[in-house]
Amino acid sequence: MSDALLLYTNPMSRGRIVRWMLEEIGQPYEVEVVAYGEAMKGAAYRAVNPMGKVPALRHGDTVVTECAAICAYLADVFPDAGLAPPPDQRGAYYRWLFFGAGPVEASTADVAMGVAPSAEQQRMVGYGSRGAVLDTLEAAVSANPYLAGAHFSAADVYLGSQIGWGLQFGTIEERPAFRDYWGRIGEREAAKRARALDDAATPEQPA
Repeated sequence: MSDALLLYTNPMSRGRIVRWMLEEIGQPYEVEVVAYGEAMKGAAYRAVNPMGKVPALRHGDTVVTECAAICAYLADVFPDAGLAPPPDQRGAYYRWLFFGAGPVEASTADVAMGVAPSAEQQRMVGYGSRGAVLDTLEAAVSANPYLAGAHFSAADVYLGSQIGWGLQFGTIEERPAFRDYWGRIGEREAAKRARALDDAATPEQPA
């Protein structure tokens, strides 16, 4: 497989998560910014991701979409970065990586759209209630320094990004545990480099 890594992204998207992950693994990569609208929904980009969504990652002949999947893939393909525990110690790692992709992502979207499942409907939705999601997440970030235990991992890149954004934009409750956790991970050098690169690529908004 070719070592070439190409990130399809937009600086105003979840692609910022993958940029951080790429900075953590420390391998050279290229970036193709895909504009919202015609470019993202056009045939050329849909050949990469039929959903017409960013991010997507091309690694040689392999294409991976979905942020959690990309983070897990990169952690596995570049093990020297130390962003995944040994296979027999990945219980918490997988649990919280996909808790972010499932209950956190779904409940955050529902809150943003003003959707609040009734008590009866909570039995039907995978996340139950937003309160249950936040309480579970609070316990997770309080139990250990990092989600998978004592060491930072791809789960922290993915789920930690969601916490950081939520605190910044008010989509997650202000809780001391969330602030403390974000303080532990948000100032990593790779995180700061990724933010600077994406901020520099973000179009200026009209005054």
